[in-house]
Amino acid sequence: MTGRVGHPVDSALAQRRIALVDLLDRLLAGGVVLSGELTLAIADVDLVRVDLRALISSVNNRVPAPWGPPA
Repeated sequence: MTGRVGHPVDSALAQRRIALVDLLDRLLAGGVVLSGELTLAIADVDLVRVDLRALISSVNNRVPAPWGPPA
């Protein structure tokens, strides 16, 4: 890690290891928004345009499902 040598925050972050599962859990707990755009063009003529906007979040028992309880 680059930064000020001997700085307590730098050394604490360098020593800390986070498992990928823990990182995904933290991201999904707050939600992640993915956004993207893809345009296929030939000779400056747009042929196909795809926009992507997705919200990925964890499931919580306190928030009811919009489609109702399972049958």
